[in-house]
Amino acid sequence: MKKTIVLVLALCLVVMAFATGCSKPATTEVGKAADKDTLVVATMSDARSLDPHATNDQASSRVMKQLYNTLMEQNEDLSLDLGLAESYEMVSETEYKFVLRQGVKFHNGEELTANDVKFTFERMLAPETKSPGAFLLNAVDRIEVEDDYNFTIHLKFAFGPFITHLGHTATAILNESAVVASGADYGRNPVGTGPFKFIKWNSGDSIELERFEDYYEGPAASKFVTFRFITENTPRAIALETGEVDVIYDAGPDDFPNLENTEGITALKTDGLTTFFMGFNTNKAPFNDVRVRKAITLALDTELATEVAFKGYATVAKGPLAPNVAFAKTDLPGYAQNLEEAKALLAEAGFENGFKTTIWTNDNPIRIKYAEIFQEQLAQVGIEVAIEIMEFAPYLQRTSLGEHDMYLLGWVAVTGDADYGLYSLFHSSQFGDAGNRSFYSNPRVDELLDIGKTSADEADRAAAYDEAQQIVVDEAPLLFLAFRDELNAHRDYVEGFRPHIAGHHKLYKVYNK
Repeated sequence: MKKTIVLVLALCLVVMAFATGCSKPATTEVGKAADKDTLVVATMSDARSLDPHATNDQASSRVMKQLYNTLMEQNEDLSLDLGLAESYEMVSETEYKFVLRQGVKFHNGEELTANDVKFTFERMLAPETKSPGAFLLNAVDRIEVEDDYNFTIHLKFAFGPFITHLGHTATAILNESAVVASGADYGRNPVGTGPFKFIKWNSGDSIELERFEDYYEGPAASKFVTFRFITENTPRAIALETGEVDVIYDAGPDDFPNLENTEGITALKTDGLTTFFMGFNTNKAPFNDVRVRKAITLALDTELATEVAFKGYATVAKGPLAPNVAFAKTDLPGYAQNLEEAKALLAEAGFENGFKTTIWTNDNPIRIKYAEIFQEQLAQVGIEVAIEIMEFAPYLQRTSLGEHDMYLLGWVAVTGDADYGLYSLFHSSQFGDAGNRSFYSNPRVDELLDIGKTSADEADRAAAYDEAQQIVVDEAPLLFLAFRDELNAHRDYVEGFRPHIAGHHKLYKVYNK
């Protein structure tokens, strides 16, 4: 029976990825799982690290979501519930008192205490940690521990999204003794309080997790979870069709219609918060010249490219934030191809005959398609483009170091707020792995993003974010391409799977019946 579920949720950016893996035995009978104890999930790419302070990419976050808990629990629609925090009180705009749940165990058997929270946040904010998610808590001044279950967080300034940020995976609470014991290898030896504990990492192939029997909310529905890494979209879809895997994330636009019409499969399409973009390294000539960046935006037909790449499963972007993100500017005109104007700007910048450059991408089929289309379109204005494709982990590393010219990537506004969707990408304090891989710097944009981060007045935040979005569109450190739909699918025998609007799917209640 054909089953298609279209879930239109409310709010939520990407750094995403991809790779291949070993097989689970195929189903022996239509509609029945080959292994009821093991839930096998196929994703595009391997994780970079399972240390929440070492990376902020989508592939890693999806695994870490199963291993850790946060003080606040973010639901599929971005609403918040209490997580490891039993309660909290906002004493003032800069002071929050928390009470921890008692009896919560880490995977190593130790009990969670307020000292673990203090250790976690101080480690995250320490300059030597170089955490790409540190901006989430950069309002924190100090953490005052009263006893094992009571603590107070003091902020440097009022920060509207503070409680929301405490539901982000990057703020997951760590066990101090486990981190100290593993040292630099902690990212491959994670210890959390989550419903699953880490068992094994087969690099480039799979990550294996096992149910944590002492989980504070009770044991998970599945005994084991295996994440398999299958880079190509079609092989990932075929693995679902044959029963080699039970769930797939990020189904390809070419494959999704077939999955919708395949007996025994439930296909799920939800509104997403992922912005696809092409970035320019503004530290390198000629991309340090806004005229060159603007010329490239005029030379490209992004609407055509998006239709070809996504087959209708995305909305053409006009700015940095998807419409369902708080404070998104929805009156931007968008991009219109104009080859003559592009050529004129190139000539004005001293490149009448064009130049040679490179577009970098990881091995994401959709990004590769964009690169190929842009290669053809830029040739029309004399820009000769080479395409370089690499695996996701080295891709993120090299772009964070600024070795690229142009690059294709995505960002998921995970919290559903403009602060998360703009600060990392455009604030000059966030160069490199934190998110600003275009190395864009504009003092006025910094000022506006700081206002948006620190103001408690909604009107002031709205005005600041409105102006900031207009500036980054005008100065074009990034060319915004598309807001992608979330496309996932699972076998009909899978129960309990509810897609998260930002792709951070929780598997606690998911199982093969």
